[in-house]
Amino acid sequence: MAKPRKVFYCTECGNELHSWQGQCPACHAWNTIVEAPDEAPAPRGASSKATAATGRATPMKLAGLDSDEESRVATGFHEFDRVLGGGAVPGSLILVGGAPGIGKSTLLLQICEELSRGHTVLYVSGEESERQIKMRAERLGVAGENVLLLTETDIGEV
Repeated sequence: MAKPRKVFYCTECGNELHSWQGQCPACHAWNTIVEAPDEAPAPRGASSKATAATGRATPMKLAGLDSDEESRVATGFHEFDRVLGGGAVPGSLILVGGAPGIGKSTLLLQICEELSRGHTVLYVSGEESERQIKMRAERLGVAGENVLLLTETDIGEV
């Protein structure tokens, strides 16, 4: 029987190493290298279709995949819905990016207000404080009864 080999991996990015180091050479995070018996797990937040037996993702033929339409929820903003292919997919995560000051937070608070009329909405901000978001919501007249707010920069925590 072969001796199990020791591997080390970064808990931030999943980079595999042959020996322990203080800093990950891939993502440059400090003190994130840990030892694993044989193989590194996926990085935090990673997901895939895995088999029950191995826990590993398996390739699938594109032609064999189901192409039924996803159910979608209209946001109340026609152009935004069009960009999303007809609305937001329930349970999906949508990352909105752009230059500072172009109205991302304003647009998203308004969308949250529309969606919260029939759904519970989680609004996650990695830049603004709860107080800043609350002040903007008040200016926009967003009540936010069914809007949950989280300010967090670590996607693994979200």
